[in-house]
Amino acid sequence: MNATAREFRELYGYGPEGVWAAPGRVNLIGEHTDYNDGFALPFALPQRTEVAAARRTDGILRVHSADVPSGAVTFELAALDPAQPPQGADSWAAYPAGVVWALLDADLPVSGADLTIRSDVPTGAGLSSSAALEVATALALTDLHGLPLTRPELAALARRAENDYVGVPCGVMDQMASACATDGHALHLDTRSLEQRHIPFDCAAAGLRLLVVDTRVKHALADGAYAQRRSSCHEAAAALGLPALRDLPYGELDRALARLGDPVLRSRVRHVVTENERVVRTEELLRAGRLRETGPLLSAGHASLRDDYEVSCPELDLAVATADAAGAYGSRMTGGGFGGSALALIDAEAEAEVGRAVTRAFRDAGYAAPRITAAAPSAGATRLV
Repeated sequence: MNATAREFRELYGYGPEGVWAAPGRVNLIGEHTDYNDGFALPFALPQRTEVAAARRTDGILRVHSADVPSGAVTFELAALDPAQPPQGADSWAAYPAGVVWALLDADLPVSGADLTIRSDVPTGAGLSSSAALEVATALALTDLHGLPLTRPELAALARRAENDYVGVPCGVMDQMASACATDGHALHLDTRSLEQRHIPFDCAAAGLRLLVVDTRVKHALADGAYAQRRSSCHEAAAALGLPALRDLPYGELDRALARLGDPVLRSRVRHVVTENERVVRTEELLRAGRLRETGPLLSAGHASLRDDYEVSCPELDLAVATADAAGAYGSRMTGGGFGGSALALIDAEAEAEVGRAVTRAFRDAGYAAPRITAAAPSAGATRLV
């Protein structure tokens, strides 16, 4: 029996109706563009969150995590309130509760459920553990209750749970990647139209590896810094008379920057517009099979996130600089920033050497040892049992 299903049975005394899973994600390029209606190029990770679930008919939601040392958290559906999400040790439960709230608020019939959750997506590592939890929960509930949602619609509801219930003002990229990615491909996402293109991305066939360096610095996107970045982008777009920064063409960037008096707004705009251009150029290179040539775009993206968007940290900068010095074609932080993980595109035979170099650099700097793994594009959310 599936381990999550077995835990469900041990906890609740009966078997689940099924087990669903959704992956974490790595964003190859296109950071902080999604809430600016821009472009992103994520892919799904093999690591995933599993949800074993069964329907209830009494308006009760019970959620239990195999990864949290406590019992099940119980909610009355009628009392779910985004003004009072779970706090403290039970704050993780806000994510599945928020999904139920979003479904109900969209007038989709959910009568209650028992859930058990198990995940190997690292939390706080910038790999979208929250989106994996939201999407796995949403897929389980929509299947159980026969709700007619497309994958983009499901992702949008999962995002609403995080925005309006949990209180993190993220864009939709994480949820779309978890819900819609396909094995062996990166997902080119237009976050305005939700148009998707699946772009072949096979590092192994090219003799490459994409390393993920988890710095072990936990990021917290609900602490206000993320919201400040989003607000500054919207302020800049309004000052330029644009619906969103996505509508500023790359070729008109310098002229637009000259119209902005605030140097912080200029920096934020420069990052978003150049990052959208990097997504376009990276897709072109992937389609042409020129994977190594994407390296400088990754490095330019990190410099922009570090200097113009100011969301890096010393550990991320050290991981990037060390990987590049050890022979990476390019490296960058991935995710919202303020901690989390970095990527490094390297030759396959250099994996051990680059890993040792980064680990040694962290030790010499007095940082906790990083967790280093190789990532490959994997499938999106699915039903397992």
